[in-house]
Amino acid sequence: MINKRLLIKNLLSHNDENSFYDKKLKLSLTSKEGKAKFLKHVCALSNSNPANNSYIIIGIEDEENKIVGVDFYDDSKIQNLVNAYLKNPPKIEYENVPFPRLPRHKVVGLVTIHPNNEITSLLKNAWKYRRDTIYYRRGSNSMPASKNFELKNTNKSIVESIEKSARNNIELTLDGVFDFFNNHKSEYHPQYKVFNEQFVLCWAGEKKILKGKEYFSRVDIELINEQVRLFFSALDEVQINYNKNSFIITEYILLGIEKQEKHYPLEKTIINFKENGKHDIITEFLFEAPQFDEIIIQHIYQNNKLIISKIENKKSLSVLEHEDVLRLPTNYLLCYLHGYLDAGELLKKAKNYIKNIEDKTTYIKYKEAMRVMRKVKYLSLIHISEPTRPY
Repeated sequence: MINKRLLIKNLLSHNDENSFYDKKLKLSLTSKEGKAKFLKHVCALSNSNPANNSYIIIGIEDEENKIVGVDFYDDSKIQNLVNAYLKNPPKIEYENVPFPRLPRHKVVGLVTIHPNNEITSLLKNAWKYRRDTIYYRRGSNSMPASKNFELKNTNKSIVESIEKSARNNIELTLDGVFDFFNNHKSEYHPQYKVFNEQFVLCWAGEKKILKGKEYFSRVDIELINEQVRLFFSALDEVQINYNKNSFIITEYILLGIEKQEKHYPLEKTIINFKENGKHDIITEFLFEAPQFDEIIIQHIYQNNKLIISKIENKKSLSVLEHEDVLRLPTNYLLCYLHGYLDAGELLKKAKNYIKNIEDKTTYIKYKEAMRVMRKVKYLSLIHISEPTRPY
């Protein structure tokens, strides 16, 4: 098994950006430009490494090579994006790698692009990049290639050497377990379990009993052998179960109006550990949107919109409106689930305002609400027609 934290360190120290790895401060997959640039780099790295893995490291300040980290990114559907836009798409993985010196909610993102020994090109237009364009790496740049482009295996031995020096061992595993326990206070009940005598999984969370059922919040789950964070949740309640070969996480979100809030299952994640030294992760989307009184939801939507307008125009908010700002993320999520599909874009307009609130709880709720909206939209498991409304 490869220790991903050590692999990142080796890549950063071995070379500057080159034809087998790239580094970014962040990914912007919500914008057309950010999405297209990511696809271009995946295409270029795949074509420049037909016989070995190539990598993109996210959360690195380019000039000083400083590790600053990014938020935990749990969208496992990133492969679907690559499949939709690239011809001969490579298999890719996005992993969240914790570093001891980063804040608890920050990780380094590692994109692994597996070799496919085929020429990859754009299947359709993406932003200003034209369909059928082939990209390759020239030094640290992703460049359009000529029509007679040929694949060349130039990095195989270098990458194999870097990966070999990042292989995990008993010392790294033990250090990882101790680091995990030292970084999580006793009230978060840090625990570990060994699966199939080779996988060491650590988890921690704040335990609570709700209506006779055990839940955890502020959950952190890491596969120590690979130094990969498998799950992270700041606010959501989570149920944890495991058996001989699997670790099961069921994630819930709290939704409702005023005191009518209740828990709704959002997603189940099953980590299966196999006898051959491999593991896979299966996710099952469970969410069914609750429905509340339409008149109340419409009132919430209009009130939210008024607050957003005041924030945009830098007008002072009343005491009640200040209190309503604290509920903006949850209220806009409810609006989105009731067919107000512009709720996410309206909420984004208040991002900077919310981010600057001294108590960071509202900003955490903002990120959680955006994450749920993204999942619901992406998986298309809630089919809501947008009716005509008095906007």
